[in-house]
Amino acid sequence: MRIRILSIVLASFLILSVSGCGIIDYYFLPKPEDTAQELYEAGVESMKEKDYYDASQYFSKLKDRYPFSPYTVKAEVSLGDAYFLDKKYFDASEAYKEFAALHPGNEEIPYVLFQIGLSNFNIFSSIDRPQSNITEALEYFYRVEEGYPDTEYAKTSKEYIVKCRRTLADHELYIADFFWRSEKYGSAWKRYAYVVRSFKDLPDVQKYAMKQAEMAYYEYQKTLSQEEREKLQGSWKELFKWL
Repeated sequence: MRIRILSIVLASFLILSVSGCGIIDYYFLPKPEDTAQELYEAGVESMKEKDYYDASQYFSKLKDRYPFSPYTVKAEVSLGDAYFLDKKYFDASEAYKEFAALHPGNEEIPYVLFQIGLSNFNIFSSIDRPQSNITEALEYFYRVEEGYPDTEYAKTSKEYIVKCRRTLADHELYIADFFWRSEKYGSAWKRYAYVVRSFKDLPDVQKYAMKQAEMAYYEYQKTLSQEEREKLQGSWKELFKWL
């Protein structure tokens, strides 16, 4: 009887020891990290569920932990997509730029360059603010159009080139009109003249700028001396040579 009881006690002790190790391992040992494939698949699943924040977290972890994994290249593009769909356009642009710098010969480059342009285009906030993002967007749309003319992105880039050009022209006209309303006719004339020279691809814009330039020039002359007017005549004639 004693032997039987002793056996039961020993058996119980062994079971508790083994299970105790499992409990200790669970609470105190670090959990195994997700594999590159698991992180990528989790990111893709989050994208499907439109949980773009979680998706960006998964793709970022994959990049940091497994820089040489075959899944990392796909994750780098997907990270830009997650930011873009989450309307974090600056972050998206930076992620796409990093990919373009690291993989200049990758087949995704036309798409990535287009997305850089589109991200910068979407950063636009107001016509009265500096248009550096629109200028950068235009640069990338030109790169797609000229470097990858046979891709689907080239055709769409042409459409955005027109939109960017018009936005830049509207910005210049906004400034010129401000000078005109402020009766700063010399500054207004020079700004309108710049639009006439620089936006020949937008006839309606050029026509308006030319009309305003004539009026600003006329008003500006009234503020000058005879000698200054004579010097200015040469500048006005040069404007007509630009057309």
